[in-house]
Amino acid sequence: MNLQIALLISKDPQLRQLVEAAAPQISIQSASTIAEGLSCWSETSPLLVISEGTPPTLEPLFEYARQLPSAPPVLVIGDHHSVKDAVDIMRAGAADYLTKPVSPADLQAAINGIIRQSPPVTSTAPQDPFAAIVSISPQMNLMKHLAREVAVTDATVLITGESGTGKELFAEAIHTSSLRARGPLVALNCAGIPEQLLEAELFGYEPGAFTDAKRAKPGRFQMAEGGTLFLDEIGEMSPTAQAKLLRVLEHRTVDPLGDTQSHKVNIRILAATNEDLLAHIKSGRFRLDLYYRLNVYQLRIPPLRERPEDIEPILLIFLERARKERGCRVKAIAPSALSILRSHTWPGNVRELHNVVEWLTITCKEEVIQPHHLPASVNSHPTADDQGPELRPSLLAFGLSFQEMEKRLLEEALQKASGNVSEASRLLKMTRNTLRYRMAKHHLQSPSPQ
Repeated sequence: MNLQIALLISKDPQLRQLVEAAAPQISIQSASTIAEGLSCWSETSPLLVISEGTPPTLEPLFEYARQLPSAPPVLVIGDHHSVKDAVDIMRAGAADYLTKPVSPADLQAAINGIIRQSPPVTSTAPQDPFAAIVSISPQMNLMKHLAREVAVTDATVLITGESGTGKELFAEAIHTSSLRARGPLVALNCAGIPEQLLEAELFGYEPGAFTDAKRAKPGRFQMAEGGTLFLDEIGEMSPTAQAKLLRVLEHRTVDPLGDTQSHKVNIRILAATNEDLLAHIKSGRFRLDLYYRLNVYQLRIPPLRERPEDIEPILLIFLERARKERGCRVKAIAPSALSILRSHTWPGNVRELHNVVEWLTITCKEEVIQPHHLPASVNSHPTADDQGPELRPSLLAFGLSFQEMEKRLLEEALQKASGNVSEASRLLKMTRNTLRYRMAKHHLQSPSPQ
């Protein structure tokens, strides 16, 4: 057999000796940490990855593998026997799982069994549409969990967050995960169309509705029939269009310009904004009744500065794509350079990070990105600590589980509402029945009916 390369991620020197003895035909490339291992992985294209770790520590490794069109199999070696860890790791994508102490015979059998697979194990396009959203942070993983839950319903979803955080990716994943996945996903950027043309784009028009309307044209609502309509930058919609959108949401009918009849539509609405709609409501720029119609379920996508641990896996994926598309020489990033990126506030979020990577693939003449390779905009930008408490990590970074967070939110709402279920449901933007169901789930005492 030709000499092949295996990547070993471990701080245990004895484990390397065991691997070398179990598979003498394989050349071993070692790394001490997961971060170092990811850099080596991108450089060596190994036949096999062997790593120590637990499900939480290995998450970046499997997230990286899921993004590759052809990923090598991963053999995991745990510190202690745990059925739960074994199940979680195998579900995450491991080819096999062993626990210490590892016998030479078991290790050899596991390695040979994986190598004998022909062709090598490759990762297919992820069945979970949310896997395309690269993240290892608890904040983003919580958002993906919530998005998966609402995707299978037909509820209207309002996706909020700064520009460049990935709101459109969430909208696409929600549609693909929904029962409307076989229908069209029609998108409209409300800020990219002049106000006088927005209504025609949304609702369509009949011949003669206005000058140059020579023939009928269906609007985006009709084009999305049976599927999903994604309205991006909803805060830029004109007052007239807002009123008509409210009618669609209430009656599920559209009135094309110049048509005397209303037309039923069967669609789901997803909306997104990077603006403060409540501030727009106070200033009279946005309708309160439309806000409540859109805000049936809200997802707030956290900015990149609140989840710096996501920077490395996103950057490595961008580099991997650049190497395959253009054959760029850059393969990894030095820890010192990564530290600078993590301290940057990223006002442009993931879109800005993508631009930085594109710039580096053109200007960096070495295989590893060093601090002096980074653009001045990244090196000189103030850190999050300089920006005040509003830009520091949110409560999601405190490590609470989703169940604990939900229970505390319910308790706080009930306390502020003095036990009034109707008022608490209004604060939480959910129905009374949904609130009572979640109270029962967490064994919270239900006040007497209001």
